[in-house]
Amino acid sequence: MTAHAFDAVDITDPVTYEHGIPHDVFAHMRRTEPVALRHYEGRPFWAVTRYDDLVTVTRDPATYSNARGMTNLWDLPQEAMDARRSIIDTDAPEHVRLRRLGMPAFTGRKVRGYEDTTREITRTLLDQALEAGHVDIVQAISAPLPIRVIVGILGVPERDTDFMVQLSDELVDGADLPADAYGNTTPLELLPFSSPAAHALFEYGRQLGEERRLDPHDDLVTTLVEAEVDGDRLSSVEYANMFQVLVFAGNETTRTAISNGIQAFIDNPGQLELLHSRPELVDHAVEEIIRYATPVLHMRRTASRDTELAGVSIGEGDKVVIWYASANFDDQAFPDPLAFDITRAIKPPQVAFGAKGPHHCLGAPLARMEIRVLLEEILDRGIRFEAAGPVVRTRSNFVNGIASLPARVGTSW
Repeated sequence: MTAHAFDAVDITDPVTYEHGIPHDVFAHMRRTEPVALRHYEGRPFWAVTRYDDLVTVTRDPATYSNARGMTNLWDLPQEAMDARRSIIDTDAPEHVRLRRLGMPAFTGRKVRGYEDTTREITRTLLDQALEAGHVDIVQAISAPLPIRVIVGILGVPERDTDFMVQLSDELVDGADLPADAYGNTTPLELLPFSSPAAHALFEYGRQLGEERRLDPHDDLVTTLVEAEVDGDRLSSVEYANMFQVLVFAGNETTRTAISNGIQAFIDNPGQLELLHSRPELVDHAVEEIIRYATPVLHMRRTASRDTELAGVSIGEGDKVVIWYASANFDDQAFPDPLAFDITRAIKPPQVAFGAKGPHHCLGAPLARMEIRVLLEEILDRGIRFEAAGPVVRTRSNFVNGIASLPARVGTSW
């Protein structure tokens, strides 16, 4: 592909990601124009593609704001920003406040307490996959595992698990939903992802929160509605937004990491054999899976003042989009970055899950624990995977998802 052809590729078009991350395009951008002027729906933004520059942005929230203009690619009117705003779309001191109120649910002690439940769910799913022998990995393992874990932690009744999966999927790929789906009467521009599925999640979370205020349980929803720091509590809108973020992020990102991770082992069977022979590499494998998967492709910031990045002048109010999909494969940070290598050094750290900065993912310890437990249980059963059909990827410019991953699951071939 010529330089002109590379430059002509629209990195915001979902079609660009139909076969995975366009690594050659991002490599060209890192080499030739690491802070590049691009457009989305006719509006300009700066595309940040190098690892070091992305870290500069994420570590400087005073200059690169999450709250001003929020983190979507598209622009929103103020009313929509006010209605949609979650912990992701805030700056200090509000971000610090929300983080302190949400943190009690994700302390090390809390996450360790979730491990037994995670392991029980994982064992059941793997045993069922082994018995079936030929499965869609997404439907058999990577989709049910994180959603069962997060809804169980939240306190969502098991009978509603499939409904939560449905709503989370529709947030990413629910363009065909009618505006009034789920009884929605809110203008779509006021809802996250402009989806009526967000209304359904808000409404479900609101009802569950009201139930827990009257009848507390040992679950995450109760922790959130009762959380208090110096007399401060989450408002009902803040709680509903937090619930929606937890269901989506707790499901979709971990699901995407697991799907891409298992596909990487299918494509690189020697790496799974290495893990079987050296189980002490599990923690390295977890980080490599997250890096290689890069579940979220980008996030947007807005410059709060005139600044300069990599020699490029950025003006106050300019949109700055950081591409994890590029930074996690920057050969200046990761030798041979396109190789899936579970012996790769954990430092420098991958930058998925919002690593490097105050907006690092609140639930990252939970995601790491789920992936680690899955790997440990795969090793315990001597499981191997083999491709059994074409991979179907999610059509999205935001989530690096896999919709279908047919595979044979066994202990030998």
